[in-house]
Amino acid sequence: MTGTTEPFGARLRRAMDERGPLCVGIDPHASLLAEWGLGDDVAGLERFSRTVVEAVADRVAVLKPQSAFFERFGSRGVAVLEKAVQEARAAGALVVMDAKRGDIGSTMAAYAESFLREGAPLFSDALTVSPYLGYGSLKPAVDMARENGAGLFVLALTSNPEGGEVQHAVRADGRTVGATMLAHLAAENAGEESLGSFGAVVGATLGDLSSYDLGINGPLLAPGIGAQGATPADLPRVFGAVVRNVVPNVSRGVLRHGPDVAALRTAADRFADEVRTAVAG
Repeated sequence: MTGTTEPFGARLRRAMDERGPLCVGIDPHASLLAEWGLGDDVAGLERFSRTVVEAVADRVAVLKPQSAFFERFGSRGVAVLEKAVQEARAAGALVVMDAKRGDIGSTMAAYAESFLREGAPLFSDALTVSPYLGYGSLKPAVDMARENGAGLFVLALTSNPEGGEVQHAVRADGRTVGATMLAHLAAENAGEESLGSFGAVVGATLGDLSSYDLGINGPLLAPGIGAQGATPADLPRVFGAVVRNVVPNVSRGVLRHGPDVAALRTAADRFADEVRTAVAG
């Protein structure tokens, strides 16, 4: 490893234990900017992201900026994203870059350099990635994450209805594609005593997942809390014995309370308390 001496999984476990297991998305899409009374422009983007970071980066375990909403403004939008990442990490939040990158060979290596190499302008604590060019295509990102104390969240069982046609497809060995991805991640995390650094994206809206082995010894990033219909109280039913490793993601449920900083903090604290209570049983 380089300057980051502690693996992402260990840092995430501590952050979840200290701050509560909650991830707040930074999703500055046009309709939300409008709800905040902001223009759909770089100035609105900057005000939005700065306000979210100011409000919650010192209290939630994870912030998850969605890179597409910054990239649509070109280089100036990416500059806003760089600043948001740096300021969030400086305030103590771990940053998961939601970019869902997936490619092969040197291109995957370049994506890994962009987000997982310490010192890179967009260096994040973890990156969401797509394995659907084959799990082995992620090797450059896996290697870069290990070298820099970072992590990955691999799309495994996503909450969107279209995902099932790939993720629930059955392979020749009888396992579904989603189950195969979980098995790969369990192998990556084998032997880690705290929490492995290689996690899965598993939707909180999926209901009974007892047919899947979610015991990957790594974190489970769970979108779907709030606007998509899932609640913190649903987490034990969906995730069972591994619920303590779940990082529920809330975006609109918190962000709709902006631009008032105090209201954003109250909403984030409420979700964190509800998740903590649900996980504790």
